[in-house]
This record gives sequence, C-alpha cells and structure tokens, in this order.
Amino acid sequence: MKVKKRVIIYSLLAIIIIVSLLSFTAGNTPPEREITYRKFVEDVKAGKIDRVYLEDRDKLRGIYKNGDVFITDNPRKPSLKEELLLQGVKVEEKNGSFTAENILSFVLLIGLFVGIIYFLDRKSSRQTQNSMAKLSSVNVDDNSTVEVDFSSVAGNEEAKESVKELVDFIKNPKKYTKYGARLPRGIIFHGPPGTGKTLMAKALAGEAQVPFYAVSGSDFVQVYVGLGAGRIRDLFKKARQSGKCVIFIDEIDALGKKRSGGIDGGNDERDQTLNALLSEMSGFDENEGIVVIAATNRLDVLDDALLRPGRFDRHIEIGLPDVNGRLQILKLHSKNKPLDATVDLKELAEQTVFFSGAMLENLLNEAAILAAKRGSGTIKKSDIDKAFYTVVAGSEKKDRSSLIEKDKYITAYHEAGHALATRLLAPENRVTKVTIIPSTKGAGGFSMNIPPDRMYHSKRDMEKQIKICLAGRAAEELVFGRDGITTGASNDLEKATQIIVSLVKRFGMNNKAGMLNYDILYGSSEGIGDDIIIECRKQMEELYNSTKKVLKENLSLLHAIAQSLLEKETLDEQQLNEIIFAKAV
Repeated sequence: MKVKKRVIIYSLLAIIIIVSLLSFTAGNTPPEREITYRKFVEDVKAGKIDRVYLEDRDKLRGIYKNGDVFITDNPRKPSLKEELLLQGVKVEEKNGSFTAENILSFVLLIGLFVGIIYFLDRKSSRQTQNSMAKLSSVNVDDNSTVEVDFSSVAGNEEAKESVKELVDFIKNPKKYTKYGARLPRGIIFHGPPGTGKTLMAKALAGEAQVPFYAVSGSDFVQVYVGLGAGRIRDLFKKARQSGKCVIFIDEIDALGKKRSGGIDGGNDERDQTLNALLSEMSGFDENEGIVVIAATNRLDVLDDALLRPGRFDRHIEIGLPDVNGRLQILKLHSKNKPLDATVDLKELAEQTVFFSGAMLENLLNEAAILAAKRGSGTIKKSDIDKAFYTVVAGSEKKDRSSLIEKDKYITAYHEAGHALATRLLAPENRVTKVTIIPSTKGAGGFSMNIPPDRMYHSKRDMEKQIKICLAGRAAEELVFGRDGITTGASNDLEKATQIIVSLVKRFGMNNKAGMLNYDILYGSSEGIGDDIIIECRKQMEELYNSTKKVLKENLSLLHAIAQSLLEKETLDEQQLNEIIFAKAV
C-alpha cells in the first residue's frame, strides 16, 4: 500500500513539473503578427524570413530571422514549398507553437483525469470502509446499570436457583479457578414464549452488578456473506472491553439451527455466523467473568456444536408457572394496582392454568384498563373476570341482532355438551363459565374447562380431554340428528386430533402402534403413516361413541343446561352445579 502511494505521488509531481515547463515555454513564445501575402513575398525575396510552417491549409505561419512570428494567407500553391526552399527559407510541415499548446493541453487533460480517478477511488474506498464498518457493527442494548434483580422474578424457583449460582461465579471467578473449576461460558434458557427468559437474564446481570448486552439472533442474519460473523466479533469485542458482563442473545435459533449435512446445502452466511459465535465462545479465558445467555422456544432445532460442554454448558428450562408461581407473579404485578378487597389472587391463580407470566401481566393490565374506563377507583373482581375471558376467548360482541334463534339453539346444546361432559367425565376439572355469547375471535360461545395442575398426564386423562372436546359434536348429533351437525366443532376436532396423534405417535399409548415414538423413527417432518391414521381414527371413533353414550344417558341434564343458557346466555360454576345437583336429587 505504501509503494502504491509513493508511485502516485511521484507521478503527480512529474506531471506538475512538465506542465510548469510547457506553460513557461508557451508563455515565452512571441505573439503572432498578421501580414499581407504581398508583404510575405517581398520579405522572402529580401531574405528576411528564417522559416515557414505549412501545417494549416488556410494560413501560413513563420518566423523572421530577428525572431518575430508572423501569420499570412496560404495561397495553396503546389510549388510554394519549392519556391521557398529556392529562396533559402526553411520549410516545416508542423507549427512549433501549436505543438506546444497541444502537448500542454494533452498533459493537463491526462493529469486532470488521473487526479479525478485517484480522488474518486480514495473517496469510494473510504466510503466502502465506513459502510462495512457500520454494517459490521451490532447495535446492542447496553445497560450498564440494570435495576432488575431476583426479587423482580416470580415463579420458576428451580430455574432461579440454578441461575443464582452464577452470580458468585461472575463476581469471584478466581475463587473457582483456584479449585480448577471453569466458569460456565454459556447458558440456554428454553421454554414457551412469555415465561420470563429475558427477565431472568436481566436479573442475573442486576444481581452480579455487571453490564447487560441484549441482542436478537435476527440481528446477525444478513444478506451479505460475512456481515453476521463480523457483528458477532464486534459484540464480543465490546463485551471484552467492558470486562465482566452478561451477553443475552434472544431467539438464538435464528442463527443456531442445525447445519445441513449436504455438500452444498445450508446457508453459508448463517454457517459462518454460527462458526464465529462458536470460536468466540471457545476463546474466553476462564477468569474473564463473561457469561453468554441464549433464549429459545425450540431447543430441539439447535446445532449440536452449540449445546456441547464448553459452549452452552447449562440448559435451564423456564416453563409455565405452577399455581404457587402464578400466585407470586400475580402479587408482583398487582403491587402498583389498586385491587378491590373482593379480588382473591389465590382463586385467580387457580383459574389461570397454562397462563405464562406475560399472560398474567396482560390479564391484570386489561383489568386495570377496564377499571379505569369505569372510573371506580379500584379494580374489582368483575373487571378481572371480564379481562380473563377477554384474554381467553376475546371480547363479547355488542351487536347480536344478526344472530338467528336457530344458531343460538345449536350453540346452547353444543356448549351444554362440553360443560356436562366435563362435570361427568372429569369431575376434578372446574367449569368456571359457560356462555353462548359470541366473541370477536369468532367463537359462537365457549365452555371454560380448567384442569388441575399436573406434572404428568395419564392415558386416561388424555382420553377424557378428547371426550370433552368431542362432547359438543355429540350433543348436536343427539339433539339434531346426524345430518344436523354443524361446523361449530371444527376447533374441537383440531384439539382432539392433536391429542390423539400425540397419544398414538409420540407417547406409545396404543396397543397396536406399540411403544414407539414415530417422530424419532421417521422424523417429525415425514408426516403420519397410513397405519397411524387408521389407529387414530379407530380410537377416535371409540371415544366419540363413548361420549355420545354418556350424554344420551344424561339427556335430561343436557336439556336443562341448554335451556338455562338460552334464558341467561351465561352460567357460572355455581349456577351449573346447582342445575346438575337439582336434577340429580
């Protein structure tokens, strides 16, 4: 590069010197004096002219012996040159003054051209370097002072305990290296969306009082090859400059998916980015105090090289909270909200099975918005109930004038079938609300079925859940006949199909299919074989007939619940139990 610059500088100096000399020569050339052709002939005969230039067809230029330059008309005589030579005049075909001007113009043009190219090349190179530097730089959310700590995290106590150990690792790494222990370089938080993976990472940085660098996996997925890897290097460079810190990469599956085994398969840019991440993590010193945390909803799709020891050493599941965890989350998010004395958070925690932390926060926020609209001063139980069902099923439709009585009649028996099947087949489940009011999410009505918190689900539990899903269709068939069934059961059939396929294909709970996981055997992307479809269909028919039999044996209860729904449109848990108890007595 230095040699190139030296050559350019010397070339420019040479051009400047040549241009200066030619300019000086051109500047010292005497001015031309125009004379008549008669005068020219007389001066030739008198021997006053030294030389003549025949370059121009219209004009003759020449020089007197005393150095004066003249110009006159060209007679264009073929014998002119011979006559001049006979008179002792030197004759040249080119004009000396004109040649100097041409040379000067040519040199100036070349010099200008070279200068422009050099300037544009330098400017373009500088702009390219600046652009590449900007593109390779990753924008990180650099929070040097994180105000979140473990007191801000509720639920997932097991995950919190696992993360707490890392605080001392970060604060006192030498304490562990003394015993030959290595600081975990990477941790993966995995679990459903909204369970608090980002919050847990922030809490770790807050407790350890170190900077928190937050990025997303999609920040490193670029069109141009090499940019993603450059951003990875830039991120870790900034982290090392900070010393001890926590790097959080959300949605790491965007760049860390399993690489293709084919020769030309896969994504070159993503592979380069993943390789850069792996090499950066392998290059940590044991006592640097830098921890990389990644979050994903799909641990199974990540590349094996990411998950091996020395890269992401620990895999911590942050799942949906249990009833105690939900209670703690509700207490945490209700601290700054004026709850009415009638609100029972423990009861709400029991109702919100399968709710994530984000859903619980959203639930209380919706209730606060409803209370603010009323302007009552406190958030009442009715606000929370309305927000709960809004989150689950959508807002109630205000205008129901377009609904015909026949549709309400069908919906009443459909939802009554779900509610009755739940109370008869799964008495441990709670039915907190049954309604035939349509919602903005497209549901004609719904029955709120809340199962108890369980760590495992038995085959009997799964079969009960399938029967509850099929009970709406079964009720329609019993009351309106086989040809009177409607499309209202489409969502129920979808849920039932998912459960039956899992039961047969994944959990090995079918005698004929055997204790095999067909996702492992054939791969989850291969679809379902005909033998699995036959078994699923057979078992679904058996469960449907069993459900229909239970409802037929309790047809009077079905009619009573449906009629009550037609009158009141909505039944709560107590009203439903009263109807069932009254009929039973």
